[in-house]
Amino acid sequence: MKIAIGNDHAGPDYKQAIVKHLESKGIEVINHGTDSYDSVDYPDFVHPVANDVANGTADFGIIICGSGNGVAMTANKHQKIRAALCWTKEISALARQHNDANIISIPARFTAIPQAVEMVDTFLNTAFEGGRHQNRVNKIPC
Repeated sequence: MKIAIGNDHAGPDYKQAIVKHLESKGIEVINHGTDSYDSVDYPDFVHPVANDVANGTADFGIIICGSGNGVAMTANKHQKIRAALCWTKEISALARQHNDANIISIPARFTAIPQAVEMVDTFLNTAFEGGRHQNRVNKIPC
């Protein structure tokens, strides 16, 4: 499995913890995020993640900013992307099960690092249920 990750200045600590966790499991990570706490423009770090997922270079994406909203909005501009803003492991599971989300958006200012790592694990280990949800997912793209 290969994961693309991107973050702005609100997420370097989150990214480092998530990358360390994923790499300990043998998962390859493509890092598009900043390691700085200096203010940056999150789209510069999110578009590369969305491109990697959309073109198949990465299986899934992880994006992190303060609220999770800006990065999710940016990623969802890409035609093949379904980025889900998650703040609990239950929501991250439902994002995969019901929405076939391919990018998880994490709000760094509203979650703890251990919680974010747990959400990522849940997201990556939960399958899309298909069935009645497939028709709805098919209607998402414009």
